[in-house]
Amino acid sequence: MKRIIATEKAPAAIGPYSQAVEVDGTLYISGQVPLDPATMKVVEGGITEQTEQVMKNIGEILAEAGYSFSDVVKSTCLLSDMANFKAMNEVYGKYYSETPPARAAFAVKELPLGVMVEIETIAVK
Repeated sequence: MKRIIATEKAPAAIGPYSQAVEVDGTLYISGQVPLDPATMKVVEGGITEQTEQVMKNIGEILAEAGYSFSDVVKSTCLLSDMANFKAMNEVYGKYYSETPPARAAFAVKELPLGVMVEIETIAVK
C-alpha cells in the first residue's frame, strides 16, 4: 500500500510530486533543495549552508514518516559544480557518522531555482 508523506516542517513540493512516498517499509524521499520551509526561499550562503538546509529538510520528512537517518540506505547527491563536493561531503557526513548509506554524487548542468545542491533519499525499516 502506498502512503504519501507530507510535513509543513519541510518545503512544500514545487511541482507535481510528493515530499515522500512509503511503500512496503521503504521510504522514497523526493530530491530536496535548500528551501527554508517557513519562507519557501533558498537559504542564504554557500554550499555549506545549502547542504545543511537540505539535510534538515530530509530529517523532517524522515521524522514525519517515522524513520531516522539510521534507516537511510541510499542517497543521490546532485551538485551544480563538483568543486562543491568536499564542502557538501563535510556537512553530509555529520548526519551519517556511523554506517553511512550507499551514495552517488555527481554534477549536473543546473538545478531547480539555481541552487547548488539537491539530495534524494531512500530509507528502509
